[in-house]
Amino acid sequence: MDTLELLAHPVRLRIVHAMRGERLMTTSELCERIPDVSKATLYRHVDLLAAGGILEVAEERRVRGAVERQYRLREERAVIDAEAVASMTTDDYRRGFATAMAIMQAEFNAYLEREGADPAADLVGYRQHAVWLDPGEVRDLIADLREVIVPRLAHQATAERGRYLLSPILFPMERP
Repeated sequence: MDTLELLAHPVRLRIVHAMRGERLMTTSELCERIPDVSKATLYRHVDLLAAGGILEVAEERRVRGAVERQYRLREERAVIDAEAVASMTTDDYRRGFATAMAIMQAEFNAYLEREGADPAADLVGYRQHAVWLDPGEVRDLIADLREVIVPRLAHQATAERGRYLLSPILFPMERP
C-alpha cells in the first residue's frame, strides 16, 4: 500500500494526527485518544501504518505476559509528496476531501462529547470566505498562510498548550 493509500483513510489519518509532535504512544493510549473507533479497528490500522513505514516501534516491553509496543510517527514518511500529488486523479481528490471532512466531523464530535467542552471559551471557529484572487494572489495567499502556520507546527506540548485542529481548505468556486 503506498503512502497516498495509507493516509487516505479517516482512521489512519486520525492516528497520524494523534501521533504528531514526537509522541510515543501505545495502541491502548491511541484507543483512549480516539474512543469512537473500536479497539480492533484501531489495532488493524496501527498495524497497516507500521507495515507501511509510517509508524515505527520505538520501544517494546512486557506487561502482564504480553508485549506492549510504543509507536513513533515517522513524520518524513507521513507526507504525500509532489510526485504523488501530480499523479492524483479527480476521484483521488474527491476521496481525499471526503476523508478530510470525515476526520473533521469525527474530531469535532469527539471534542463536543468531552467533559467540559466549551466552544465559546475554546475559541472554536469555522468560517468560509469567498475571495476574488488571480493565480498570483492565490500563490501569495498560500505562501502567507504557510509563513504563519509552519512555525507553529514545531510547537511542543506544554501544560499551557492545547492541541487544535486547523484545516485550511482552498478551491476555486468558479472559473474566471
